[in-house]
Amino acid sequence: MTFRLTRRSAIGAGLTIIVGPALAACGGASVPTPPAKAATAPTATAPSALPTAAPSPTMLPPTPTAAPPPPTARPTDTPRPRDGSMTSPDHSVHVFLWGGFETTKRDLNLVRELGFSWVKQRFEWRYVEPHVKGKTEWNEPDRIVDAVSTAGLKLIARIDNQPRWTRSDPAWPIDGPPDKLSDFGDFLRAMAERYRERIHAYQIWNEPNLAREWGNKPPNPAQYVEMLKVAHAAIKAADPAATVISAGLSPTTASGAIAMPDVEFATKMYQAGAKPYFDLLGVHAAGFKAPPEMSPEDIAKDPKLNHGEGAAGRVYGFRHAEDLRAVMAANGDAAKRVAVLEFGWTSDDRPNSPYRWHAVTEEEKAQYLTRAFDYAAKNWRPWIGPMTVIYIADPAWTRDHEQYHWSITGPDGSPRPAFTALAKMTKAGAVTPLTLPAGATPIVTAKPASRSASLTPTRAPAKR
Repeated sequence: MTFRLTRRSAIGAGLTIIVGPALAACGGASVPTPPAKAATAPTATAPSALPTAAPSPTMLPPTPTAAPPPPTARPTDTPRPRDGSMTSPDHSVHVFLWGGFETTKRDLNLVRELGFSWVKQRFEWRYVEPHVKGKTEWNEPDRIVDAVSTAGLKLIARIDNQPRWTRSDPAWPIDGPPDKLSDFGDFLRAMAERYRERIHAYQIWNEPNLAREWGNKPPNPAQYVEMLKVAHAAIKAADPAATVISAGLSPTTASGAIAMPDVEFATKMYQAGAKPYFDLLGVHAAGFKAPPEMSPEDIAKDPKLNHGEGAAGRVYGFRHAEDLRAVMAANGDAAKRVAVLEFGWTSDDRPNSPYRWHAVTEEEKAQYLTRAFDYAAKNWRPWIGPMTVIYIADPAWTRDHEQYHWSITGPDGSPRPAFTALAKMTKAGAVTPLTLPAGATPIVTAKPASRSASLTPTRAPAKR
C-alpha cells in the first residue's frame, strides 16, 4: 500500500517509501522475496493446533463406474465465483510464507488463533517462471498452497513482478507489465489449473497507479485494464469459480508522471471497460492517524490528520474506501463487493521515520483494528468482502524494518496487543448475497470524489 508521494509513500507487499526521486523498500520492490530454498529443506514439527499435512488432494473427479451421460451444453454465463460464501465483512491477514519452512505452520496456527478464515500471500511471477517461458518451478508454491489447504484456510494469491525474460527493458528488475500480456495470461492459466479450487482468489498486480509499480512509467489505467482482461480470461478458463480481484490502489495524493490518485485511476479503469474483468474491486485502506469511524470529509478539515494537505488529504483514513465504493456505484457496479487488500495502523515513531507523523500507540492500533471491523459490519454490508490486516510479521524483520511497526505479531510469532484484541473480537460477519435484491439501494456512505482539488496535491512532490 503506497500512501502519499509528496514526501513518502507506502505499503506494497511490504512498505515502500518514495522520498522525492529516491526509493527505498522493505518487503517490496527493492528488497525482493528471495528464491525459495530447495524443496528438501527441513520442515519444523507441526504444532498441535494444525493437523499433519496430507498429500495434495487430486483435483480430477473419480472415474465413473457407469457410462457418462450425454454431454450437455456449456453454460454461456460465467460461473459464480466462490466468494458467494464470503461473510460481510470477512477476515483476512497478510502472511509471509515464502521460504518459511520452519515458520509456516506456526504462522498459520496464529491465523487460526485469530479466528480468521483468509490469508493473503504474495507469489512473485519472476520466482515461479524465472528463466524461460513454460519452465515453471512449483516446489515452493506447492508447499504454501498445501499448507494453507491443510490449515483449512482460504487463500488470496497476489500475483506481480515479471520475470526478466518477459521484458526487453534493460532497466529490469523495475516492476511493471511484461512486453507481451499473453505471457502473463499463460502463466496465470497454468497456475489456476494447478491450484484449481485451492487458490480461492487472485489479486492481479499491486498499486498500478504508481509509476514505481508500472515500469517507472506514468500510470496508465487503460493499459492496466488490458492486463486485467487477459488475467481474468486466463484464470476463468482454468478455474471458473476462482475470484479475480483488481489490484489494490495506493491512496496517494500525488499526480503527474509518478502517480495517479486512486479515485481517478479507478474512474478511468471503468471508462476503459474494466467492469467485466474483475469480481471484487481491490482497495488499500490504511488508517493513518485517524480513528476508523472518522469520515474523509472530517479528515480533510483537520491538518493534524491530513498532513496539512486539506481536501486532498481525505485519503488519509480507513473510510477512504467509501470513495472507491462510490466510483463503483457511479459506474453501475454496485452489485460487486470491495476487497480491502491491505489496512492497518503503524506505531512507527522512530525519529527519522516518514511514518512518524501518523504513528499511533500499540494500544490504539489494537482498538482501531477491531473498531474498523465493527464499523464495516455495521455500515458496509453487503458490499464489503474480505478485509486484510497487515501483517503476521515476516520472521526476518527487526525493529529497523518499517513493516515491523505495522505488524500484529513479533517476528518470533509473539502476539502484540492488536493480535490479542483481534483474536478476542467477535467475528461479526454475515453471509450475504453478491447480487443486491431487486430495488435495493446499495450502501454508499461517501459522495463520489470529484476530480478537482481533492484529487490534486496542494503542494508539489518534494524533490531531493
